[in-house]
Amino acid sequence: MRPLSFDIFCRVVDNYGDIGVCWRLARQLSGMAGVADLRLWVDDLATFARIAPGVRTGLAIQHIDAEPSQGLLGQDRQPRSVEIRHWTPHAPLPEAHDIVVEAFACDPPADFIESMVRRDSLWINLEYLSAEDWVASCHAQPSLQRNGLRKAFFFPGFTPGTGGLLREADLLIERDRWQADPATRATLLARLALPDTDIDALVSGGARQILLFCYPDAPAQALVDALNTQQRASVMLVPSGVCPGLARGRHANVTVRDIPFLDQAGFDRLLWTSDLNCVRGEDSLIRALWAGRPLLWHIYSQQDLAHMTKLQAWLDLSPFGNPVRQAMTCWNSADGRGFSAALESALHPSAWQAWQAASASWSQQLAEQTDLATSLLAFCAQANARQKR
Repeated sequence: MRPLSFDIFCRVVDNYGDIGVCWRLARQLSGMAGVADLRLWVDDLATFARIAPGVRTGLAIQHIDAEPSQGLLGQDRQPRSVEIRHWTPHAPLPEAHDIVVEAFACDPPADFIESMVRRDSLWINLEYLSAEDWVASCHAQPSLQRNGLRKAFFFPGFTPGTGGLLREADLLIERDRWQADPATRATLLARLALPDTDIDALVSGGARQILLFCYPDAPAQALVDALNTQQRASVMLVPSGVCPGLARGRHANVTVRDIPFLDQAGFDRLLWTSDLNCVRGEDSLIRALWAGRPLLWHIYSQQDLAHMTKLQAWLDLSPFGNPVRQAMTCWNSADGRGFSAALESALHPSAWQAWQAASASWSQQLAEQTDLATSLLAFCAQANARQKR
């Protein structure tokens, strides 16, 4: 069959999570053999530019090269171009592509939907990530439309029977090569403009590297307090604008440093080099899982504590021990005292080793499943083939 063309619509709502997922998906699809043209529609180019510095905020239409493997192993490959469209109320609307992906129920424009009807486009509702049991039963199910359009729900997930997780083909190989070369870590830390004393402490002094990327209600001071009970020193790296209420500088045995906001490739490498990754939302969680290092997930808060149900479903699926699960629960319920106590237990040498081993093992197990972009392309190809019979 001929390669399929894609439109992906993204409305930036949750800081960098929505566009983070959509940009990774667009980049990966653009490098796949079964994909022809690809357009990514984004309503907030300024936020997009923070994770993709090549984006120019003043352009209505632009093209960005996207490396399928995003780095070291892909440097000898010819990058393919993704067309970026600024999605505004008065943006010109071309004819729809074969596949139209609306990320997280962002609703394409009505006039564009009419074009989808004329084209007989396949409409994909890319849903939020969840580990809840019901996801597999809803994944890839059709959604009947009065206008006759074919539409289906597509759920990312952690288990077979879902759409899987976003992962480039060579990502874990690239990660392992990066982690095996100490010089790459020093280069990355220098890029963050850290003082030489901090770089020396991390690279050769045995200090623990902590990445803190969380929402404002996380008990960040409790994290510092727990780390201060450890004999091992810690350097905590905080992206600019995150946790403004947490004092920067020296806190006894913990040093807190601001770092610049990184593009996606740089963020991945920071996760690969950190001993403990405190991440938030959906995109950062997935990338922290691929790092294979201990992590604390700060899930996006929802009304009626619905997010705690999602968190518990994920923890039930995880291989983590009780101290880690307790720490994660307290971290998400802003229980600073309970979090400090649980994290101290999780950092005990035997528990820490178990946490490290479980993180590495789960990363490898998840990577054995089909990735999201491959699953999505296969589903779309099969759906279009059935339509033409």
